[in-house]
Amino acid sequence: MERRSVKGWLYLLPAFAFLAVFLVYPLVDVFIYSFEEGYNFASQTSFGVGGYNYAYVLRDPYFLQAVKNTFVLVIITVPVSTGLSLLIALGLSSIQKLREAFQTIFFLPYVTNTLAVGLVFMILFKRTPYSDGFANLLLGLFGAGPVDFIDGPYWAKMFVLCLYTVWVVMPFKILILTSALASVNEQYYNAARVDGTPRWRVFWRITLPMISPTLVYLIITGFIGAFKAYSDAVALFGVNLNTAGMNTIVGYVYDMLYGASGGYPSYASAAAVILFAIVLTITCLNLLVTKKHVQYLS
Repeated sequence: MERRSVKGWLYLLPAFAFLAVFLVYPLVDVFIYSFEEGYNFASQTSFGVGGYNYAYVLRDPYFLQAVKNTFVLVIITVPVSTGLSLLIALGLSSIQKLREAFQTIFFLPYVTNTLAVGLVFMILFKRTPYSDGFANLLLGLFGAGPVDFIDGPYWAKMFVLCLYTVWVVMPFKILILTSALASVNEQYYNAARVDGTPRWRVFWRITLPMISPTLVYLIITGFIGAFKAYSDAVALFGVNLNTAGMNTIVGYVYDMLYGASGGYPSYASAAAVILFAIVLTITCLNLLVTKKHVQYLS
């Protein structure tokens, strides 16, 4: 028995080594950098050790704006994308003909380049000297005035960013939820039909509990993915996100390292650690809240 156990650990050793080199070591390194004040990449020196980096980052208006943008993005896009994906997955599961064709159509945005989709959205919503954009053309049909969604007010830019994010993440969620719905035992539905149970009650008492582990997985990964958003904002508003007021926490970290205000790895590390703490806290809270409502089939 001991030989088999040792053999199993030997099989796992490459995976552990890979995780240690590319996950654990960088995490520890970033944590150390976050306390080294004035760290310089070239000379590998710092002024001292302390919590000044965290104090600076937490007072930086650009970081506070990035935190605000990220939280607004998370709070809006995760429930909206999950809810819409569930509705579409239910619709796909209820049809027989052309189901695979519709699944392919809904999945296309997921395999399309993110920046290419962002460019299309920018063209649809951006006002130019020659055109108000397709979105404003639709608004004009209802008598609404033109809105500059790309360079205009904050709410308009956030609306486009949220819409774009929902559009990008929905295909994956639809695919996963469609598979989850297909895995529900048909006997439960047959018993409900015999009892004459209303459809809404079937969904609430049978479908939702059966796919609850999948929903929890999508919600948690959705929160993590939304907190890591950066390329979405770049695709719509360009690389100078601080000027546009649409930067995210990940964008702030990148700017501190390589952007116009770059060259500050200590500040970037502190912001990265703060992001890690936020994501870890939100994930733990999600697990605690949803633990009582998840039904795992044995």
